[in-house]
Amino acid sequence: MRRYQNLAPRVMVVGDLMIDHYLWGKTERISPEAPVPVIDVQEESEVLGGAGNVINNLVALGARVYVASVIGDDENGRRLIGMLESLGVDTGAIVTDSMRKTTRKSRVIASHQQVVRFDSETRQEIGKGAEEKITAALERQLPDVDILLLSDYGKGVLGDTFTQRIIATARKRGIKVLVDPKGRDYSKYRGATLVTPNKKEASEATGIEISDETALKEAGFRLKEELDLDMAMITLSEEGMAIFDESMRKIPTVAKEVYDVTGAGDTVLSTLGYVLACGGQIDEAARIANAAAAVVVGKLGSATATWDEIIAYETTLHESTTEHRIKERKALEESVQRLKNEGKRIVFTNGCFDILHLGHVKYLEVAKSFGDVLIVGVNSDASVRRLKGENRPVNPEFDRAYLLAALDAVDFVTIFDEDTPYELIRLVEPDVLVKGGDYAGKEVVGSDIAKEVRLVDFVDGKSTTKIIEKIGKKENLC
Repeated sequence: MRRYQNLAPRVMVVGDLMIDHYLWGKTERISPEAPVPVIDVQEESEVLGGAGNVINNLVALGARVYVASVIGDDENGRRLIGMLESLGVDTGAIVTDSMRKTTRKSRVIASHQQVVRFDSETRQEIGKGAEEKITAALERQLPDVDILLLSDYGKGVLGDTFTQRIIATARKRGIKVLVDPKGRDYSKYRGATLVTPNKKEASEATGIEISDETALKEAGFRLKEELDLDMAMITLSEEGMAIFDESMRKIPTVAKEVYDVTGAGDTVLSTLGYVLACGGQIDEAARIANAAAAVVVGKLGSATATWDEIIAYETTLHESTTEHRIKERKALEESVQRLKNEGKRIVFTNGCFDILHLGHVKYLEVAKSFGDVLIVGVNSDASVRRLKGENRPVNPEFDRAYLLAALDAVDFVTIFDEDTPYELIRLVEPDVLVKGGDYAGKEVVGSDIAKEVRLVDFVDGKSTTKIIEKIGKKENLC
């Protein structure tokens, strides 16, 4: 997989460009005007959507990208061109049409849940004039391209006749054409190299209800044969994907945590395109695309996967989930930065956690409730000895870290050797710093760094010291 990391294939994307607009906020009350939540909008963002998300994914992987499409001669269109150019994308084959609206989808997100979406767009097929301009641009640029991706969102760019014209033009030059299809009639994709519908889309296109392995095989080969494809692929969500060429085979996947499936199909198309453009074979491309999609569905909103993230994901498939949660500082820093980029609220706490007990677990569960991700700093053995005496800790540092990492409430654990976790807190820069209730009225280390400090009362009578004392009494009785 690493051999693809520093390559830069030339990829042409043709399809429906759009802007994904997000309003991020929280809701704590219902409107008095109607039974709907009131969203307190705290942040607003715009990213490329539709075929633009395919482009985002290709750029994240390191491809050189060309794009052909039609947009409106409007403010959204100008912003969209600016977003593409800022990524270094060649926009020479984008046509503007004053009679069309540039597609803009606005989503309202509250507490990581999509509440509503509203769209502004034109969906009728583009005119003959726009088709001729795009075709002329493709004729000029295709000699410099390694692969062609069609990203069809049903907004009018890839009409039936025009799509056939594009496929014929590319295949005549020996260029592979990969298609992320839309609709029930796939005849316009005839002659492509590969189509990548999901199971529901494949069922609708073939008229076969895919309920078992036999139906899956029938649907896949029907797509391949009726559309005269080199191969077909059906993506199967958490079950991976199935490839159909001379035979059928399934490539499994494992997504550890799913926040949002938005854009996963775009990630599959772009990753397949990248690897095949570099000369990779379809089975390897599918395995890598599966890993990339698994990375993306663990993020919120349309997202991308970098090579570093894909390689890291593949590596963790061979580790226990618990052990993967124990991070050295460099790895923790990278994870924290990624989580912050995704808008996650970070909570940090620390302690010796020598003999894990009910009080610890309840404390950590409350701490996790203050945000999205809980990071726990654990004192090293040397640090515990300096704080508690030569007879402590009872359990060594890795054992203590492993038990904490196995708890549902804990996302990451890291071991620190200093007397205080100040340097660790400075690295994490948490949104919330949590300490025990016994710190009321005292200065909390790191309070100058965290945005907020929360104190949590311990469960009465539950402590490591009391457990050790109880064990000592029982030993004396023996």
